[in-house]
Amino acid sequence: MSLQPESFEAVPADTARVAQAAFPRGTLYLWMRDELGMLYSDEEFAGLFATRGQPAEAPWRLALVSIMQFLEGLSDRQAADAVRGRIDWKYALGLELTDPGFDASVLSEFRGRLVAGQAECHLLEKMLAVFKAKGWVKGRGRQRTDATHVLAAVRLLSYLMCVGETMRYVLNRLAEIEPEWLAQQLQPEWRERYGRRLDEARLPKDQTQRQALAETIGQDGLRLWQALTASETPERVRQHPAVEVLRRVWLQQYYISEDGLQWRSLDDRPPAALSINSPYDLDARLGKKRETTWLGYKAHITETCDDDQPQLITQVTTTPATTNDCQVPDQIHADLARRDLLPQEHFLDAGYVESRLIVSSRDTYGIEVVGPAPSSPSWQAKAQTGFDVSCFTIDWDQQRVTCPTGQMSTKWSQTHDAHQHPIINVRFPDAACRVCAQHAQCTKSVGARHLTLRPREQHEALQAARQYQETPEFRARYCRRSGIEGTFSQADRLCGLRRSRYLGLAKTHLQHIFTALALNLRRLWAWLDGEPLAKTRVASFVHLMPATG
Repeated sequence: MSLQPESFEAVPADTARVAQAAFPRGTLYLWMRDELGMLYSDEEFAGLFATRGQPAEAPWRLALVSIMQFLEGLSDRQAADAVRGRIDWKYALGLELTDPGFDASVLSEFRGRLVAGQAECHLLEKMLAVFKAKGWVKGRGRQRTDATHVLAAVRLLSYLMCVGETMRYVLNRLAEIEPEWLAQQLQPEWRERYGRRLDEARLPKDQTQRQALAETIGQDGLRLWQALTASETPERVRQHPAVEVLRRVWLQQYYISEDGLQWRSLDDRPPAALSINSPYDLDARLGKKRETTWLGYKAHITETCDDDQPQLITQVTTTPATTNDCQVPDQIHADLARRDLLPQEHFLDAGYVESRLIVSSRDTYGIEVVGPAPSSPSWQAKAQTGFDVSCFTIDWDQQRVTCPTGQMSTKWSQTHDAHQHPIINVRFPDAACRVCAQHAQCTKSVGARHLTLRPREQHEALQAARQYQETPEFRARYCRRSGIEGTFSQADRLCGLRRSRYLGLAKTHLQHIFTALALNLRRLWAWLDGEPLAKTRVASFVHLMPATG
């Protein structure tokens, strides 16, 4: 398929006349066409298409169709039907009333090209550039960020089901590319073992029987792997991605000892951040936040929250479910800096805020991070008794620390923590600490007190943030962050944010980009139309009850 650049021509006269008669008060799509004009152009997608071959559908139209599809929560087939049959869609896309539209598969192919060319972020950047030129979004204001869970489009499998489904997945993929070769490798018992989708209800309940089945599946996979890696096996079979899936799953679930292939014990498996949970989605990870456990991803959304501006999404990041929130703000700030949309105040919840971020955001980008600072992990701070780090006096120039009783430290060493962040280890003299009258208030160790400090700027910023967050001023300012919960609710109800439509991290991120684009258009149209922000919904019966003081 090739790309032949097409101009953003005017709406055909018949389409305009019929649309204006059918929608005299206008619709979102008519406003989008009239107000935004050329939101995208074909030339911006030229790198995603070949220069020879059959002409393609205009990419700018496919981008708009995809956004409109998410605005209404439509499938690809429903979106293609809307292009053929709805007047407001034809008006927005500049099509004749008699235009036959296109096959639904074109939308899937277009998404594949966006992901392959890593062009999904361009869609949001171009929209924000248009909004910025019109004064609807600006930098150096207030923005807020939070994350929500996203369920992958696959089942949560047990370890036994995972290896069984992996065998089934690999056999099905190989059957599509080299059926004659695979037919020679198949074993008679594989029909019953892998012919149907594995289900926990059909698997043995006895642990000994499950262990035996796991070892049997392991031997089947090893036999298939040996055939796949043989020199006489066709090259396209050996290089098929399914072969790598088999290798990775077997590596994490089995090991080879003197007794042959062995099923790994629970504590011998890789951590959740590296563990493959389904052969159909290699990026989905098992996440847990308080009482919520899910298989999939996290969606981090950043939006403006100024009083005099529409609340528009400026950045979207999609991560595996196991990614710690504190790893994300650096990417968010870098993306916002590239778009010249950095905020002056950035409201974050406690999962994002750490001393390093407070300092780097201020020094690198001029951003004030507003959010609950992490509390001290020491037992003294948690129990609110004894001497935590805030009770010690630090002389940074002399590299000495004085405890509340006046004893000075004897050791000051700089090193790094498990994440390779710089830290300072401080130790007090063992002999003095043992006989100290306040020993029980200082440490539970029988010996000397140890302190772990961050570098000076980070330490002082963290202490200042902990003090500030106890003030009424902070609580009043921080109320602004809670508004993003409504964004997650709207994105889930309108676009299905919390459930992935597609397989893999890249395509799920593209889904979140289209979700952001759809919400931005919907919100901007409502703001320009004077529609007030919705209040928090309550149960219907509550309206019948008298208000309480």
